[in-house]
Amino acid sequence: MNFSKLAARNLIRNKARSIALMLIVLFMSFLMFAGSFAVTGMSNGLKSLEARMGADVIVIPQEAAAKVDLKSMLLQGTQSYFYMDKAYLDQVAQIDGIEKISPQYFLVSISAGCCSVPAQIIGIDESTDFTVSPWIRQSYGKPLEHLDVVVGSQINGSVGSTVRFYDVDCRVVAKLETTGTGMDTAVYCNTDTIKTLIDASVRNGTNILAGNDPEKIISAIYIKVKDGVNPDDVRNDINIHVRHVTAESTKDMISGVGDSLSGISAVIRALIIIVWILAMIILVITFTMLINERKKEFAILRVSGASRAMLSRMMLKEAFIISAVGGVLGLIAGAVTVLPVMSLIEERMGLPYLSPSPVAIGIMIAVTLGIAFAVGPAAAAYSAFRLSRVDAGRVLKEGN
Repeated sequence: MNFSKLAARNLIRNKARSIALMLIVLFMSFLMFAGSFAVTGMSNGLKSLEARMGADVIVIPQEAAAKVDLKSMLLQGTQSYFYMDKAYLDQVAQIDGIEKISPQYFLVSISAGCCSVPAQIIGIDESTDFTVSPWIRQSYGKPLEHLDVVVGSQINGSVGSTVRFYDVDCRVVAKLETTGTGMDTAVYCNTDTIKTLIDASVRNGTNILAGNDPEKIISAIYIKVKDGVNPDDVRNDINIHVRHVTAESTKDMISGVGDSLSGISAVIRALIIIVWILAMIILVITFTMLINERKKEFAILRVSGASRAMLSRMMLKEAFIISAVGGVLGLIAGAVTVLPVMSLIEERMGLPYLSPSPVAIGIMIAVTLGIAFAVGPAAAAYSAFRLSRVDAGRVLKEGN
């Protein structure tokens, strides 16, 4: 008597029951893989944001602060541009507690004939920059020359190609690693290049500087405070002593994002635990009910020469097949669903997201499948124990 084939035939003969059990395991596996993928990706995004942030305080024009959310600017980039007089850089530099200070220049390209790709263009002063330059040096170890640009991972353009912004051709000299933030859709260049592009955008009629000279403007000021100095103190000093600007602490922005991610992660983990507990209870009840329904079947097999151990193994094999099929299908469903869903969450909720590494994904797959393959037999173990205590003779007499 081939009990492996018999287990498979039992599942095929009772298709509705088998499919229902497989769907339970499928949902468990789907939720575990997709939930683990989402939690890991959001955690990676937050770590990436913290690593790339660099600055402790950001200063922007006061009128821009009313229109632009700095947290959204960091996570998703900004589709606007704003400027202030470069003289504010010297005023802010006089505040006590500042170790490093550097300006940045913002420009937004448009999806039109003048520009190859829509992007946030950010100009940095390489002589003072401490936020973007260390990151760029990981991909490009030379100083940026005039009309050299470094593009984020989501910008269309390969190294060595040419991109056009406001009818000015720029050379792509490097492409940055993915961060899961607005940095992935940004283009970086030095001050000479950004001033050329700003001037070109003014001539193009898409950037209004209100008569300001591109040589005398900046968009934002990035600050790193000295060791032991509270960034909030520096922020408050700037807001009190420097008029017409607004200073914000990046620590507050990142902690706010971290709180949001922690809340979402906690909900996902709790949902995974609850679903697994409920599914295990349902599977145990289902397999227990199956014992009662199949007592006569098992009694006949016992009379035909099957031992109690053989019947227990047959039932465990049925449970393993259900778990294996449900687990694999759940994993496939999770893999197909999680990437577009997480991209939508990142876009709609403004949270950083960075996909897990191949090694981490491999571990998630192995853990999900391992648990899925075991959950059915584990739920069936109690039923198998009860099966071993069935008295075949008494069951057959009751049937008569």
